[in-house]
Amino acid sequence: MIRLAPIPAGLPATVPFVGPETLERQSGRPFAARLGANENGFGPSPRALAAMQAAAGEIWKYGDPTSHDLIQALATHHGVRPENIVVGEGIDGLLGLLVRLTVAPGDVVVTSDGAYPTFNFHVAGFGGSLDKVPYRNDAEDPQALLDRARQVGARLVYLANPDNPMGSWHQGTVIRAMLDDLPEGALLILDEAYAEFAPADAIPDIAADDPRVIRMRTFSKAYGMAGARVGYAIGHPDLIAAFDRVRNHFGVNRIGQAGALAALQDRDWLARTVAQVATARARIGAIAGDNGMTALPSATNFVAVDTGRDGAFARGLVDALAAQGVFIRMPGTAPLNRCIRISCAPDAELDSLAEALPRAIATVSRA
Repeated sequence: MIRLAPIPAGLPATVPFVGPETLERQSGRPFAARLGANENGFGPSPRALAAMQAAAGEIWKYGDPTSHDLIQALATHHGVRPENIVVGEGIDGLLGLLVRLTVAPGDVVVTSDGAYPTFNFHVAGFGGSLDKVPYRNDAEDPQALLDRARQVGARLVYLANPDNPMGSWHQGTVIRAMLDDLPEGALLILDEAYAEFAPADAIPDIAADDPRVIRMRTFSKAYGMAGARVGYAIGHPDLIAAFDRVRNHFGVNRIGQAGALAALQDRDWLARTVAQVATARARIGAIAGDNGMTALPSATNFVAVDTGRDGAFARGLVDALAAQGVFIRMPGTAPLNRCIRISCAPDAELDSLAEALPRAIATVSRA
């Protein structure tokens, strides 16, 4: 008989996100518009593509287990020391390592009900106890997170700024003030996956050596390299060094390292992408308005659209759009689940959305 360790033996088999490829296999056809995974359809820098193509010829070599060149470049980019940075397999991989490093079975972790489910997946996988607070006004609630952390003696507090799935954000001063009110012994995980799209005043001024916080960044969103799986964390050197105790030292592949390094250096392409995303957000808002719905303010590369109805209606729209070849997602927790979430994309994909959405609404309204 197969014998699992006690913690995974007590967990359900689950995948935090059903991928669009799975849905395409089920339907037997590809999506015309891939607008559900918050990928960057505007693509990576041509310099990053060229670097990855050049690196492909040396794929027989392991990647540098220290990600030395990329870490040096990231340290210069952020004005910190290399000792403040660890590179990993996207933010998802780094979150799993951080939980493994800091959470013992039974330790309490505080997050928001409806926030990024992959983080919750890691906490459960290492035996932590999740404690959730509700969103407030479609945004994560820093004070509620702090209050709950103090009540339960939380080991970790998770906050995304800007937020997924709602696209909302807090001023950097609010995040900075959280640290001064953080319970002793707690660590704030600040997920900044969408930071490049955010207003400048949403990014807090926090010293890289501050032991109360670890900040997560990625090349998956603004840099358009989700498939490469490259992310990094900025934190106190002692915490960063601890990742070497548990990380997969060859986890970041050679091609991904080369692409991330080149992408980081192409600031013009990044600025171009940020502008394209802003234009796409405005168009999604217009499409929503044309169909009697409201786009919520967003500082990300997606838009949460308030359907004005309930979760069942929003789920119906997700399914009806999928039947027409348009892939979107929705928040999973009420009252957030009254919304649908639409990723920014090039015009051709948004054309498909604009054409399909009225038909989807009609289909769901008749049901």
